[in-house]
Amino acid sequence: MNKDFDVIVVGGGHNGLTTAAYLAKAGKKVLVLERRYLVGGAAVSEEIYPGFIYTVCSYVVSLLRPEVIQELELYKHGLHLLPTDSGFIPMENGDYLARYPDHARSLDEIRRHSLRDADVHDEFDNMLYEIAFAVKPILGYTPPNLTNPGLSGTQTLNRFRKHLQSLGKEKFHWFTKIMTMSVYDFLSEWFESDVLISSISLNGIIGTMLGIKSPGTAYVLLHHYMGELDGAYSAWASQKGGTGGVSEAIASAARSYGSEIRVNAPVKQVIVKNGRAIGVALENGDELYADIVVSGADPYVTFRKLVDEKDLPTELVESIDNFKFRGSSGKVNLSLDALPDFPAMKDKSLMQGGIYICPSTDFMEQAYDDAKYDDFSKRPFLECVIPTAVDPSMAPPGKHVMSIFVQWASYNMPKYGDRDQQREAFGNAVLDTLAEFCPNIKDLILHQQVLTPWDIEDSIGLTQGNIFGGELTLDQLFFFRPAIGWADYKTPIRNYYQCGSGTHPGGGITGGPGRLAALRILKDGA
Repeated sequence: MNKDFDVIVVGGGHNGLTTAAYLAKAGKKVLVLERRYLVGGAAVSEEIYPGFIYTVCSYVVSLLRPEVIQELELYKHGLHLLPTDSGFIPMENGDYLARYPDHARSLDEIRRHSLRDADVHDEFDNMLYEIAFAVKPILGYTPPNLTNPGLSGTQTLNRFRKHLQSLGKEKFHWFTKIMTMSVYDFLSEWFESDVLISSISLNGIIGTMLGIKSPGTAYVLLHHYMGELDGAYSAWASQKGGTGGVSEAIASAARSYGSEIRVNAPVKQVIVKNGRAIGVALENGDELYADIVVSGADPYVTFRKLVDEKDLPTELVESIDNFKFRGSSGKVNLSLDALPDFPAMKDKSLMQGGIYICPSTDFMEQAYDDAKYDDFSKRPFLECVIPTAVDPSMAPPGKHVMSIFVQWASYNMPKYGDRDQQREAFGNAVLDTLAEFCPNIKDLILHQQVLTPWDIEDSIGLTQGNIFGGELTLDQLFFFRPAIGWADYKTPIRNYYQCGSGTHPGGGITGGPGRLAALRILKDGA
């Protein structure tokens, strides 16, 4: 048996590409195998309707690690971020809340709704910033093995402890609340304006089958807030040409270091011999051999599909079977004949930012309640962006695309019939809700693409359609992600590693898991 490569990476999502780039940069002969016709996984841009480019699943860039950008020189490879720094929330009474790039103007807008909230907003912002700043270093740590941390793991835990101690008594008090409370209860201790609480709380429920009043969601708010700490590097932004451009930039970097990338090359299984990964078998029957195999898939695919159960400890199999995916997000992409009209939006420059259908906390909690029992929200929370408002190249002249992230929808919704009927009913609920605040939207639609969680699993390969490769709940973070003892990117199978967003630090277009996995592999001397 001859070795074909030093490393084979299964899956060409942005984390798999990141791992490949770092390992190729270190001199390894690397092959990436992607099941689809293009790389990127959930971060892809596709021309689904002639002339219109959709960011099919992901829609904005956040938490993209500055070290990944710098070390892989992504700006040289086509990374071109366009800030998304305004927001618009229409209300059911015809009013609205807006967020502007100008901080003073945003405070004036909050002051329209509550003088008190405007007075405490900066204090809240600073508190959250300082806690995020203290916690953020863990995004760059390899999680230690709690059962056998060793010297390196003990040092990591001590560094984290010192960061927390540096907060001081008052901020540690708020940190404890963030780690345990619901995002609604946490924000209600600071603010009184319902629409402001609703607009901030949405960051606590993205990608989770939890509502704004569910304990633990305050942490998810903090996780998203960390994306603001690196300014132009990782604040909310759009990539020119859609989020697929981020994946293509990382792929370009990987190729520049010598990595080979093959598309239309689905992997059937990892070949294991005597407890060691030695290569992969493709669905077409080909076999390729390497010293190292890295899975960029989610934990269920990594451990329950690509390898045989007999090669894994029973406790790990049980942990992966209990790992919560619970896809809760859908996506609707629209080709539009013109810009939509939101009657409440007086300043049309707000079209260049996010448009959030979350008019009240009751609206948000009712939307969650609808979806809890194998259903979808009848009036869902929608996060809309119109990328063509800042990047006209994504549609023909005068035309537009709208990208709508939808929360909540269940993976199984049998009461609506088959998968096609479920998709139609779900899409109708999204458009009906949007039309309440944008009456002309249906008249402008030239084409629509609707994705339920099942569709996301079917097309992208994310188990149950979970956009983070597993929920970002407290029991699935850091050394719990994806399982105690196996959060350091290694697996019980020698020379078989994991680098997907189901590992630390989790989902979003970050490149973090891919980078840390590569560093782990190199540290192991593989």
